[in-house]
Parts: sequence; structure tokens; C-alpha cells
Amino acid sequence: MEYIRVTKENIESEHICCAISNNNDVQVASKKAWLSDRFADGLVFLKSVERGKCFIEYIPAENAWNPIEADGYMFINCLWVSGSFKGHGYSNDLLGECIADSKSKGKTGLCILSSLKKKPFLADPKYLKYKGFEVCDEADNGIQLWYLPFEKGEEKPCFKECAKHPHIDENGYVLYYTSQCPFNAKYVPIVEKTAEEQGVPFKAIHITDKTAAQNAPTPITNYALFYDGKYLTNEQMNDKRFLKLLSR
Repeated sequence: MEYIRVTKENIESEHICCAISNNNDVQVASKKAWLSDRFADGLVFLKSVERGKCFIEYIPAENAWNPIEADGYMFINCLWVSGSFKGHGYSNDLLGECIADSKSKGKTGLCILSSLKKKPFLADPKYLKYKGFEVCDEADNGIQLWYLPFEKGEEKPCFKECAKHPHIDENGYVLYYTSQCPFNAKYVPIVEKTAEEQGVPFKAIHITDKTAAQNAPTPITNYALFYDGKYLTNEQMNDKRFLKLLSR
């Protein structure tokens, strides 16, 4: 497999979005704008030359849009290989490129979000363990921070205090989200409309800067849904999923 690094120079001509083939889609535009603004912070987006879900996205941890303390580490936003790309070792290729690049930049290791059991849109803990990652911190909602130090004895990354006990002081449904996930550009407005039609209190908080993201009340910032102050899920909602959630 050949891989290509998406940069500010080639992003307009490259296919970058998970399962979205149309470059004119609002989701693609949103994601490309978010990526373009992050390249100056050291973000790397490496993908297969073929269209599909086969890519890795990472950034120096001090510039990550998550409330973590991980100076000197590289934070992996997303490592996604699925569909026909699974089972060919491409995850290993992408992770290997990330490790080599991070070492060349003087980083002390990698860190990434996961959980005890596999959750949607999070790294598979079984795969992380197989590759030598270990859990270094865990929030009350079961979201874990995993790390892979390049040398023994490196200081462990951790969650900021604001993210260790995910809770907010607002009633109704409250969604924190960023434009890191392309699906949000399409589906957040749909869920807002659905909530309005159902007469359900719903508030969407779009995190648009690094400082806000690094001080959010949740380890996951690209999508975190709360209800009456309690964290519910990081799984992106469409109208059908949200209606099913309401029926519970």
C-alpha cells in the first residue's frame, strides 16, 4: 500500500473524509477547514492513496484538542482502517509511520483515547495492548488514556482534572462537539431539529478553539453528549438514533 501525507498544499485535491466520497459535501468542507487550521500546530494526516477508511491523524499533545497533560508526547486523534482495508496490516503501517515520525521529532511517546471495551469511534483496546500501549489514566465514564513511551521511565500522560469526572451543571441534552469529525457538520443540525420537533431541551456547544477544547468537561471533545448533567455517549447521533435514545 502507498500512503500520502495531506498538507495545506494538496488538501483541496485529496480525498480525506472517512466514508464521504463527494468533495462538495458540507462534511468534507468542514473537516478540510479544521485540518487546514491545525497544520501549523504540527498535525499530520497520513492516508492510503486509495479512497476509503485507511488513515491516521496525529498532533503534538500540547496542541491536541483534548484536556490532557502529555508534554513531549504525540497524540493520535484517529487511527481508522476498515472495510476492505482490514486484515492487510495497514494499521501497523500507519502506526509505524507515526512512531518513526514522532521519534524523528524528538517525542517521548504516543498517547490515544480508548476504553476498557471497544466503543464506537475509539481505538480498539485489544489492538493497542497488542502494540505495547498501556492505560495511564481513566475518567469516571470509562474513557481511558493509553500511552506508548519510547523509553522506560517516561512520565505518564494524564487527563486534566476537568475531564476526570465528566459532569455538567445543565439540564436537558447538551452536546459538546468539534469539527474534527466531519459527520458533525451534517448531523448536529439534524439532531437539533429533531429535538425541537419533539419538544426536548437540547443545546449544542460547538468547540471552536484549542483552549476551550483543552478545558472541556469531557475527555472526548469531538462528540460528547450529556443528559441532565450526566455523560451519555460519544457515538454520533442521527435523527433515528436520537429518537431511539429518547424512547428509552
